[in-house]
Amino acid sequence: MGNKLYDLVVIGGGPAGLTAGIYAARANLKTLILDKSKTAGALAYASLIENYPGLEKPISGKELLEKIRKQAISFGAEYKEEQVVGVNLVSEPKEAITIKDNYKAKAIIIATGAMGRKPTIKGEAELLGRGVSYCAVCDAPFFRGKKVAVVGDSEEAAKEALYLTQFAEECYIVTPSLKLKIDESHPIFSNNKVKIMTSYSIKEIKGVDFVTGLLLKDKEGNEQHLDVSGVFIYMVGSQPVTDFLGEVLEVDEKGFIVVDNFMQTNISGVFAAGDVATPYLRQVVVACAQGAIAAVSAEKYIRGKILKI
Repeated sequence: MGNKLYDLVVIGGGPAGLTAGIYAARANLKTLILDKSKTAGALAYASLIENYPGLEKPISGKELLEKIRKQAISFGAEYKEEQVVGVNLVSEPKEAITIKDNYKAKAIIIATGAMGRKPTIKGEAELLGRGVSYCAVCDAPFFRGKKVAVVGDSEEAAKEALYLTQFAEECYIVTPSLKLKIDESHPIFSNNKVKIMTSYSIKEIKGVDFVTGLLLKDKEGNEQHLDVSGVFIYMVGSQPVTDFLGEVLEVDEKGFIVVDNFMQTNISGVFAAGDVATPYLRQVVVACAQGAIAAVSAEKYIRGKILKI
């Protein structure tokens, strides 16, 4: 544990992170890409992409992402599906911390995208950390033998619900959607600890000191109370995903990481690329370009070259 040293660790497996991995690996840097989930990013949710250069016909975002991922791995980048829960950006070497391990690197690129969320459900902000969570891998052990709910309809939500069943007595998947956005063969449907509740909106997360339940409303407007001790929220948002970083990086008034022309942050050897650093034009081609710039800048930093225009 903690003895793995890389030239570069890329946090995030979207187009920016994977492109950074391509450029870094081609430059003979020992490169690790840490990705929370292959299916959790903005591109993975896109049904069709037709304006990315070189595409002869539209393909799904998931397909395009898989192509870029395979390309990064083919050049020698190491890819691990692990969620980063903390970092040490001021140490030398720097560290990226997951549930499974600590990874050390001479430089780090943050490419975690902008699918975080501001609390929008009544009680969500007040009970965050007291039963409300955005990370099953981080918090599932606190709910051993208890009833929990996962809010969302994505493959990530289903994946996290499966993980929770290793600890919880019962896990509800609650969504306003008519059905989950997953394949019918998904193991979630055969897990007897999981109860799927579609067409239910979440009116309020109940509790005072800790979560005690959910107030739900069905499509006819009828309200129902669901007794749970934990609520794991996987609804797509548009906020930069920076919750694991602490407060050492400079961010703008909207929470996006501030970078210069080289995608360099206020901390030497730490770079950011893609939607996490781009509050204006969120396009795959922009994310890829920024990932390339960040990787080239990181390579120059690692090898002691001066960054200049």
